[in-house]
Amino acid sequence: MSVSNDSLVAIAALRAGKLRHLPGADLEDEDLADLDLTGVYLPGATLVGANLSRTCLAKAHLEGANFMGASLVGADLRANLWGANLMQCDLTGADLRGANLRGANLMGTRLGGVSLATAFLSGSNLMGVNLQGVDLRGADLRGANLSDVNLKGADLSGANLQGAQLDSANLEEADLRQANLSGASLVGANLLCADLAGAQIEGVSLTGACLIGTALDR
Repeated sequence: MSVSNDSLVAIAALRAGKLRHLPGADLEDEDLADLDLTGVYLPGATLVGANLSRTCLAKAHLEGANFMGASLVGADLRANLWGANLMQCDLTGADLRGANLRGANLMGTRLGGVSLATAFLSGSNLMGVNLQGVDLRGADLRGANLSDVNLKGADLSGANLQGAQLDSANLEEADLRQANLSGASLVGANLLCADLAGAQIEGVSLTGACLIGTALDR
């Protein structure tokens, strides 16, 4: 990748904490690990393949940024990631509590050990992602694509899954207490021993779903 002198100066200033406003910046494959980038303004930035492991991006503006294939292991991502492309990223152990991930693409992303409690994920694409045991308490997942997602043992208590696509999802032993599943599609989903006490299930499609041992408190 060819980088201009101006770009090199800007990247150096960013690393030094002297620059916080770089909309649309090209940071492809850059090493930005372990930096404090709190509140940085990078909407529309290209961060493909970048190393952002353990980087603090709390309150950062990353709307529409392209992170495809980036490493965000252990990063603080309590940021605005509306419409961001996070395909095939490694977010293992990242902090996404309350993050704005509306409309974000997370297909192929590694999310082991993350916290997504109270995160905003409406309209996001999580198709086929492994979310086993992940904390999604109170998350907003309205209209999200969760088809084929592994949510075994996940905590979805109080989550809003209204109109979400959960076809063929694995929800075995998931905690769905007080969750809103109104209008959601759970065709062929595995709900073995899931806890749906107090959940809203009006208009839910359960064709072919496994409900063995499921607690359904209407």
